[in-house]
Amino acid sequence: MTGRRRATRNSGASLGSLLLWLNAASARAAGFLDDPPIEPQIVSFALSGGLAIFAAAMAIGYLRERALWRRRDAAISAELDDSRAQLDRAKNFLASEPQIFIAWKSPDAEPDIHSSSLVMTGAAAAPRRILNFDAWLAPKDATELESAVERLRKSGESFRLALLGVAGRHFDAEGRAVGGGVVLRIREVSGDRLELIGLRERYGAAQSELAGLRAMLKALPAPFWIRDEAGELVFVNDAYAQAVEAKSPEDAVSRKLELLDQTARGAAEEARLKNSVWRERVNAVVAGERHQLDVTQAAASGAAAAIAIDRREIETVRADLERQMQSHVRTLDQLPTAVASFDRARRLIYSNDAYAKLWQLDPNFLDQQPTDGQILDRLRAEQRVPVESDYRAWKERLFEAYQSPEPIHHTWHLPNGRIIDVVAHPNPKGGVTYLYDDATKAYDLETRVNALARMQSETLDTLHEGVAVFGSDGRLTFSNPAFASLWRLDPDDLAKRPRFEALAAKCCALHPDEATWAALQGFVTGLNEMREGFNRRIERNDGVVLDCAAQPLLDGAALLTFVDVSADVNVERALTDRNKALLAAEKLRNDFIHHVSYELRSPLNNINGFVHLLGESSTGPLNPRQREYLGYVGKSSAALLAIVDDILDLATIDEDAMELEFSDVDVEATMRAVIEGVQDRLVENSIDVQIVPMDDVGTFRGDAKRVRQILFNLLSNAIGFSRPGQTVTLAAMRRENDIVFKVTDRGRGMSPEILERVFDRFASHTAGSRHRGVGLGLSIVRAFMELHGGKVFIDSAPGEGTTVTCIFPAPAAHEAASLAAARAGDAE
Repeated sequence: MTGRRRATRNSGASLGSLLLWLNAASARAAGFLDDPPIEPQIVSFALSGGLAIFAAAMAIGYLRERALWRRRDAAISAELDDSRAQLDRAKNFLASEPQIFIAWKSPDAEPDIHSSSLVMTGAAAAPRRILNFDAWLAPKDATELESAVERLRKSGESFRLALLGVAGRHFDAEGRAVGGGVVLRIREVSGDRLELIGLRERYGAAQSELAGLRAMLKALPAPFWIRDEAGELVFVNDAYAQAVEAKSPEDAVSRKLELLDQTARGAAEEARLKNSVWRERVNAVVAGERHQLDVTQAAASGAAAAIAIDRREIETVRADLERQMQSHVRTLDQLPTAVASFDRARRLIYSNDAYAKLWQLDPNFLDQQPTDGQILDRLRAEQRVPVESDYRAWKERLFEAYQSPEPIHHTWHLPNGRIIDVVAHPNPKGGVTYLYDDATKAYDLETRVNALARMQSETLDTLHEGVAVFGSDGRLTFSNPAFASLWRLDPDDLAKRPRFEALAAKCCALHPDEATWAALQGFVTGLNEMREGFNRRIERNDGVVLDCAAQPLLDGAALLTFVDVSADVNVERALTDRNKALLAAEKLRNDFIHHVSYELRSPLNNINGFVHLLGESSTGPLNPRQREYLGYVGKSSAALLAIVDDILDLATIDEDAMELEFSDVDVEATMRAVIEGVQDRLVENSIDVQIVPMDDVGTFRGDAKRVRQILFNLLSNAIGFSRPGQTVTLAAMRRENDIVFKVTDRGRGMSPEILERVFDRFASHTAGSRHRGVGLGLSIVRAFMELHGGKVFIDSAPGEGTTVTCIFPAPAAHEAASLAAARAGDAE
């Protein structure tokens, strides 16, 4: 092809030269050139000859070029046939196995994809989808292939990868740089190649497993070693090296340090040669101490591996476990909870004393290791298990604990009223451990507590006092309806458990005193564990008065109670005002009594003095009628003076101004002096008096004047209520540390209604008697008896008379001396 182009160029050059020459000749003939003119004939002849020569030359050149082109065409055809043959051979080579070629002429060029019989999803319809590796490769392999192709196109880094397809097919990807481009070949792996890849993968996994196994064996706490076909040590672990006191496992192997003695090694060697398992308990020196080892050796193909388990540690652990188990057994025997353990065959293997006592089972029967079903059948026959309509189904449900991975709870209600809580715990090695708790008392206590709680709740709900309980977080946990009513709160809002601050803000409208709410808030929300309760009176702006009581409860809770005391406060205020008025009236009365008494006493003394003067002969004689009238005047003035004295005494007593003058009072002498004082009344009323003193009555400490006044008033009353001819008795006796006076009359007596008011002042009961008075005698008697520390009693019945008993304290001599010394000290 190149020669033909060169010949064509040569022919064109010759033809150009000829034409140039002819042009020059024509120009000369026409006279355009400076050469001498030529004849026309000669020019024609030359032109014809030139044309002939040109034609001949052209023909010759054409023939030569045609021959050359034919030769070159034959060569090109032969070269094309050879190229086609090579292409066919290449296609046959590519088609010999499933594969794909992807070529990039430059890093930025579009890929040229050629595939053989390798078929992938979507590749036939769109070959470029082959480059979407995620569509037909596993995610990990697709990512790895994309990264490798990227490095190949950028830096020409070759690679070869084994890939796994999403359908389980295996591929081999190889990428390399060729010339200025890169080529990626993907082949499906099958046959020996696939088997080789599988072998490589298994070899890698085996190597990893072997490395892990060696690491585990190296870390074993028990000595482990491996011998080769010659019986030499090839591997030992750290425990072996420590046992033979080597620096490292490699040191133990290099020095061939043996753990077992010669006899044991000989037996192990015989077993290795026979490829059999050898187990033996031998004695060996481990780290300088003699230990008992359980050695196990397994041999295969002449090699052997062995491990030695230290029995001393196991025996120590076993002994400790045995002691611990015995301790647990003793502990379980002391527990009130009944415990029974059954093995996987449902036979009893252990029971404590509480179990036999709970179910009243014979120890000999339990020693026979009965089954769980046999024990239940015996308890059912003795009516000690719950009464069930379908006993067999109930028992099977109970036995489900033997297959359950979790504990199962049951509650048995026995016919005798007891309640048993049963917990069935599955044992790790099979079987079940039952725990029986007699919960009768607990259930009874819970029932009582619940009933008590309900009763308390109902009681609190019906109380008129407002009750509110706040938790340790300051939130309302309980309130009764009275609380909401007292503070005009919405029950729905209280049900939301508001905080104390929110309730205080609502209650401030009725009681805006910030000090009160601050004190209550500090008590409710305070963190001080030593909180002390307090009381506070709250007066609201609507006139309601509440008594608030704050009391601490358990767990930091607080109890607030509010009692509406408005009525009580109003009554108290009214009573206070009335009491003040009464005190003022009493003071006015006492002042009036003192004033009147003293104002009356002076005229009465004058009257008595003049009566006494008129009765004397020095003032002149009186006729009998005048003397009689003078006697009446003297008696009346004496009676009036006695009344005034009594009123003064009572007023003095009311003012706590009465002071007794203690001395030794002779009982018998006092009685006779009193009789002499009422002698005129006895004669006037024809009444006899009888004195009955005991021989050993003696004396006692008291105010002699007031004692005589007491007895005088009692005798005056007795004489006034007696009829003529009757006898009044005045008796005295000593009884232990008391002196007892009794004044008895046989008059009309008093009814029970009168007895209730007999000591009231100005209460005179003279119906049916000749006694007249203002009713101060018995009041003075009781007042003087109380000042002496004594007591006065009246025993009376209508128609049977009256007996008044006065008891004065009269301690023994040493007690009297102590009392006198105490009184002397008080006086000082």
